[in-house]
Formats: sequence, C-alpha cells, structure tokens
Amino acid sequence: VNGLQARTFGVWTLLSSVIRCLCAIDIRNRTLYYITLFTFFLALVHFLSEVFIYHTAALTIGVMAPLMVASFSILGMLIGLQYLEVEALSENKKKN
Repeated sequence: VNGLQARTFGVWTLLSSVIRCLCAIDIRNRTLYYITLFTFFLALVHFLSEVFIYHTAALTIGVMAPLMVASFSILGMLIGLQYLEVEALSENKKKN
C-alpha cells in the first residue's frame, strides 16, 4: 500500500462516516437512508472481495469487525426501512 491508496481509503472511510452521521440525525430522509444503506453494502462487498477474491486480507478480527458491523447494519436498516415506509404512508393519508 502506498500513501495515495492509504489516503484514498481514509477519505472514503471519512465520507462514509459523515453520511452515516447525517442519516442518524435525519433518519426520516428517505434519500439519505438509501445512500447510507448503500455505504454499508459497499463496505461489505469491499471487505468480502479483499478476503475471498483478491486474497489481500485474512479473516482476522480486524477484517471480521467491519464485516459484522456492515452485515448487522444492513439487516437493521432493512428492518427499519419497513417502518419508514409505513410512516410515509400514514403521512400521505393525513395530508389527504
């Protein structure tokens, strides 16, 4: 890994964390919710590809931790998405 790759990965991680914090602040923003969900899918695919496709990482605790966080976050956000949909429907009924 050279310095450019390390900084690029650092900026990507920072951007993902900012998006996730903004979603936590405004959880009812559907667009932001979907973008945040996508960041977890992207992280999961990235770490899985490094382990199983490129073989540049081993399944150590340093790789397992982000895999678990991404997996549980995706699961939680998909469950939460149902409540977001129900809330949107109830708001539409109130407007009509």
